[in-house]
Amino acid sequence: MYSKFISYTKSNLVPIKIFYRFMDICINLMRSLRIYKVIYNISLVLINAVNRKKLLKFYSRFIKKDDLCFDIGANYGRRTEIFLKLGARVVAVEPQYTCTQELEKKYGNNKRVILVKKAISDNYGEEELMISDSHTLSSMSKEWINSIKSSDMFFVSTQAFSWQKSAKVQVTTLNQLIKEYGKPAFCKIDVEGYEYKVLKSLSEPIKMISFEFTPTQVFILSAINIVEHLASIGEVKFNYSFGESISLVLNEWVGPDEISNILLNLPKKTPISGDIYARFIC
Repeated sequence: MYSKFISYTKSNLVPIKIFYRFMDICINLMRSLRIYKVIYNISLVLINAVNRKKLLKFYSRFIKKDDLCFDIGANYGRRTEIFLKLGARVVAVEPQYTCTQELEKKYGNNKRVILVKKAISDNYGEEELMISDSHTLSSMSKEWINSIKSSDMFFVSTQAFSWQKSAKVQVTTLNQLIKEYGKPAFCKIDVEGYEYKVLKSLSEPIKMISFEFTPTQVFILSAINIVEHLASIGEVKFNYSFGESISLVLNEWVGPDEISNILLNLPKKTPISGDIYARFIC
C-alpha cells in the first residue's frame, strides 16, 4: 500500500540531494571568504521575491477572501504578506524583538493584521528563546539546535551560525489564541523544532494546518507525534513539500499511517526541511 509513496519520495529526492551537495561545496567556499551569512540572508529575500507569484497560487487553494489565518512564527511577515494579498485577515505571532519591530513597521496600521508578541507553547508564562545570528533560525528548542548542528542540513550543519544569545519571552497556547481571535481557516506553523509543543495543546480541528518538519531522526519522530495527535482530534488527510519548492509531493492526500510511513522512509541525511499539510475533513 505504501510502496508507491516511498519510491516516489526517494526518486524525487535524487536531484534535490545532488543540488544541495553542490550547494554545500559552494557554501564551504563562501564561509572561507567570510561572506556566507550575508549571502544566506540575501538569498532568503531573493527567493521570496522570485517565488511570490508561485506562493500566491499555491496558498490560494487553501485561503479565500476574508478568511482568518494564523501565521505562527511570522518572522518578518513574508507569509503574512501573501495571506493579506489573498484578502485574508491575519494573526501574526512572533516573539523575537527584531522581528516584531519590523512587523510593527509593516503592519502596525493595517486593520487586517493583529500582531501577537508572544510564542506559542503548551502552557502559559515565560520560556527561553535561543536567538540566532540569523533571525530565521532562532528557536525555543535546544534539542533542535543540537540536532541541526550535527545533521547534514547544509545551511547550519557546518557551524555557520551561532545561538549565543537568549531571551525570556511570553508564551500562550494555540487553544487560547483561538479563544481570543477565532478559529482560523489556515494555520501556518514555522517555529524551528517547537512544532509539537505548539500543536499538542490543540483540542479541536482547524480546517488546514501546515507545520515544518526537520529530517533528523529525533524530529521525524516528533512530526509523527504531531500526526498522531491531529488524528486523535478529527479525521484528517496529509500531504507534504520540501524546502521552498512550493509544491505538494503527493498527487493524492493520504491518511496518518501513510504519511508516517513516508516520513520514516525518507533517505537518511536528507539535506532539506519541509512542511506537512494537514487537512481536516469536516
